[in-house]
Amino acid sequence: MKSKFHLFFFSLLTLISCEGILDKEPLGILDAGSFLQTAEDAVQTINAAYGPLMFNNANNNFYWAFAEVTSDEAIAGGDGSRVGITELEFFTHTPRTAEFNDFWVVNYAGISQCNTVLDEVPSIEMDENLKNRILGEAHFLRAYYYFLLTQVFGDVPMLLKVTPPDELNVPKTPKSAIYSQIIMDCDQAAAWLPLENSGANVGRATRGAALALAAKTFIYEKNWDKALEYIGAVKDLGVYALVDNYPDNFSKDTQNNSESVWEIQHANLELGVGNFLNQWWKSKKVDGYGYAEVRPEFVAAFEEGDPRLKFTVAQNNDDYFGFVFKPSFSSTRFGVKKYLQDTTVSQPSDGDINYTAIRYAEVLLWEAEALTELGQIQAAQAPLEEVRARARDQADDPDNTLPPILTTDQEEMRIAIRHERQVELGFEMHRFFDLVRWGIAGDLLEGFQTGKHEVFPIPQTEIDLNPSLIQNPGY
Repeated sequence: MKSKFHLFFFSLLTLISCEGILDKEPLGILDAGSFLQTAEDAVQTINAAYGPLMFNNANNNFYWAFAEVTSDEAIAGGDGSRVGITELEFFTHTPRTAEFNDFWVVNYAGISQCNTVLDEVPSIEMDENLKNRILGEAHFLRAYYYFLLTQVFGDVPMLLKVTPPDELNVPKTPKSAIYSQIIMDCDQAAAWLPLENSGANVGRATRGAALALAAKTFIYEKNWDKALEYIGAVKDLGVYALVDNYPDNFSKDTQNNSESVWEIQHANLELGVGNFLNQWWKSKKVDGYGYAEVRPEFVAAFEEGDPRLKFTVAQNNDDYFGFVFKPSFSSTRFGVKKYLQDTTVSQPSDGDINYTAIRYAEVLLWEAEALTELGQIQAAQAPLEEVRARARDQADDPDNTLPPILTTDQEEMRIAIRHERQVELGFEMHRFFDLVRWGIAGDLLEGFQTGKHEVFPIPQTEIDLNPSLIQNPGY
């Protein structure tokens, strides 16, 4: 199901260029006095705040490359024409790697749009419930954009209001302070957002999405007690459950399902709001670019008989979106399946498979991880087993596949949960950031320098524009 507010995304995308967003006059200053006057204006403005989320050609959103190509799940592949992606694989990226500037620009565009909503919408005379929903969405989206920026860059400038151009040269804000603001934004969003959306509003942020993003933030802070508190709040909503069929999370006709907590919408409308992963990840042999090829080490990580392997990875003679996959389709002999679809889309780069940024399966694995880190090993068995049981039920031989993890040893359970995250969430853009937060990236990733590569460099363009910015260590 697709939402009508896709149609408003395109207007924002035309405003995003490759220049630094912080040297632009903010959209709010240009629009607020003349545009934000009615409820309809407020709705259109919050709709535009969703635009930078998408993996489309206009955004040049290479978050996927930061998460996957730098990890032990994928290599760059392709024809080498996208130099920055190759640099990411070998950890030779620099402040001038274009993908970083693109990512900085698109996320601060989203933040600017959210700040416009939060500054201007409160003064509009309109239905209070609608106003609160719009403000709740803006709080959530701002929190999400800042979370992504901290994942990628660490400390970044934090702007919470529409800011005049002559006041934009601000220093970086410590990540800990940004995390605190993310929690405050999520709390406010949870108070105002609906439990569920329907009809044209499917895909908008919900209370559960806000609570889950707060839980994820606490996971990153290693505040396990608070993480469990928010995970409990998500579960208590009573609206989330694992779907029976694992690949329903990545299929066009079964999106926005009971497992979807926060899902970024895409649509094949020929308006630039489609998912470009359909072309960027698909093999060059079938009109794709092949810029994410599966490492054999990832394939080997799956336990024997785990059905999630065939739903995640294309191997010899597998059905491959209307073709038969052959080892020659990839330099590693394996291809990605998630977020790809057949040729029914009008343009390969305009796929309409959504990206589910937070699935309920991940919430359960956060719960297992937090309980384990608190020493509650036996309690951690239940959420871990819920995830494994769903996979087991889809195996060819369920009685002899993916046995329950019954260990009460903390280190063994920690290893089991980390393994489960890799195979359950493979190619869902979590792996590199997981390895970093666990402190084991240097042990597993060739070329990774501990003390440097935990974050990526601040774009040189932004350093040049803002003398208050200090480059991350090692760059």
